[in-house]
Amino acid sequence: MLTSVVPGNIMYPKTAAFLAGALTLTLTQVHMVTATPFPQPQPQPQQKHIGTVDSSSAAASSQAESVSNQGRRDAVKQAFRISWDGYYKYAFPHDSLKPVSNSWEDDRNGWGASAIDAFSTALVMRDWPVVSQILSYVPKIDFTTTSTEISLFETTIRYLGGLLSAYDLLMSPPLVSDPDFNFTSKQTDAILSQAISLADALSVAFDTPSGIPDNVLVFDPKTGPRRVGQKTNGIATIGTLVLEWTRLSDLTGNSTYARLAQRAESFLLNPQPKAIAEPFPGLLGTNVDISTGLFVDSSGGWGGGTDSFYEYLIKMYLYDPDRFSLYRDRWTLAADSSIKYIASHPSTRPDLTFLGGWRNKTLRFSSGHLDCFDGGNFILGGLTLSSSKYLEFGLELVKSCAETYSSTTTGIGPELFSWQDSRTPLNASNNPVPPSAEKKAFYEENGFWITNGQYVLRPEVIESMYYAWRATGDEKYREWAWAAFLAVNETTSVEDRGYSSVDNVNERGGGSKTDFQESFWFAEVLKYCWLIFQDEDDPWQVKSDRTNQFVYNTECHPLRLAKGRETQPSSSSSGSGSSSGSGSGYGSGGDRGGKNNGHGHHQGGHQEGQGVWRYGDDDGYGNGKGREKKRFSGPRHA
Repeated sequence: MLTSVVPGNIMYPKTAAFLAGALTLTLTQVHMVTATPFPQPQPQPQQKHIGTVDSSSAAASSQAESVSNQGRRDAVKQAFRISWDGYYKYAFPHDSLKPVSNSWEDDRNGWGASAIDAFSTALVMRDWPVVSQILSYVPKIDFTTTSTEISLFETTIRYLGGLLSAYDLLMSPPLVSDPDFNFTSKQTDAILSQAISLADALSVAFDTPSGIPDNVLVFDPKTGPRRVGQKTNGIATIGTLVLEWTRLSDLTGNSTYARLAQRAESFLLNPQPKAIAEPFPGLLGTNVDISTGLFVDSSGGWGGGTDSFYEYLIKMYLYDPDRFSLYRDRWTLAADSSIKYIASHPSTRPDLTFLGGWRNKTLRFSSGHLDCFDGGNFILGGLTLSSSKYLEFGLELVKSCAETYSSTTTGIGPELFSWQDSRTPLNASNNPVPPSAEKKAFYEENGFWITNGQYVLRPEVIESMYYAWRATGDEKYREWAWAAFLAVNETTSVEDRGYSSVDNVNERGGGSKTDFQESFWFAEVLKYCWLIFQDEDDPWQVKSDRTNQFVYNTECHPLRLAKGRETQPSSSSSGSGSSSGSGSGYGSGGDRGGKNNGHGHHQGGHQEGQGVWRYGDDDGYGNGKGREKKRFSGPRHA
């Protein structure tokens, strides 16, 4: 039994409920993470907002002395085990746990979404019993059969990304030779084989006049996989495939997967018609005609439906700067326009910075939890491009999104919120006042008002805190993340069965529990919390010194970089992703070793793309040496 962990006076923004009194986190023998009930709030002296308090590294470090990072990691791992044990008991092998009713829901096609999303988290935690359970399950999944409609986007980021990540982690140091866990080449081969099977089934989505995929599929048992026949697709659901599908090509030597995703992406890298597609340089509308590849609207933002398109631009450049320099150029264009045109400061809190949305060139001053990944993405761009401008702007976004947590009763940020822009006339039609006296009072204090108070176990605020910590080493970001973890644990836990979404973060206890534990709770929230409190510098951690070996997909599944480590672009690099889609960006651009049957079906051959790192190669840090001494034998898929 781990002794109690007492956080003390956490360096976190001002009004979070848990600052009303001491909060004690206890790990019990029954795998339960509990917190003592909040005392009734007592009158408190007005506390300063984040960024104006004494939140230096030294002050935060003194606060951290009361709780070791080991204790915090133990708490996070206990939350993971509670979530997993509840899922495994009441829901496995279905997709998601309903922890209040002790039941399940197949919201992601009944293939065990929570198990696959938990896979990479269990691996980085080295939770070998859970890893073993998932390893045994993976070969049993039939990715060709489901009774529900399939989202190409969600299936790619959760299932395909989760499988590829597990394969990369198991095949890379240090897990490839971890003395505490034995696994076989047959097990790792099964992971990659299932990823191939899934991509082959999904590839029918790209069978359109333009090559832009239909995001909704049906796997008909009589006719096989087919498209539903949507007329348009959005830039996030088009543009958040390229990392996973390119990685699959690099692992298998079959360029078809990369070509399909990169051809679709090419319509976003050269958006047309410009007058509609690109209201600000690099910032796009949302929906694209699947038949023609032309944009049909000029509305956008950094939130749901658009977010991960921008996220993947810089991540593809990090993945392989030689093949994806055009992605970098498009990201910097979008980032510069966001800073110049879109960044907004609330009229009552000009110290805060949010990115709103746009309709044509008219700005909308609203944002949400999903948007709050933006701070981490700007920080990653700053690190990757050695740009203090992007890094500093990202830190401002992180601070502002942290305030959305500290301002509510529960200490958790809302799903959606709005504000009045300080530079736009207050009587402008796009700059409305808060809709009620209660919201106006909240806005006066906090710089935003809540328009949707749900919390569905989203990760984005903690995700950006993680990137801020890795970039700066400032302990305050660990303190903020710990406070957020405590608040989420206190508000969403369901006894010893799991964690549930809630309907109102500004009511004590989160209002009502809505009886759903999302699979991304495993993949993202718990992984980011684990990583931020991990002192060991494992190779999958984000690096601030240009020595990255992995990049995270939008579901927080780490994928190995194409060359095994972060590299600078070669002088001959010319980018990829032409508007015609002819440049696949995959190796030298041709199929090597093996025939293609239809869309992506790979028949033999495992040759690599040119310049692609192979398992067993030296990664530049001596981590590939001595592979002949490892326990594995038999064929490798890379």
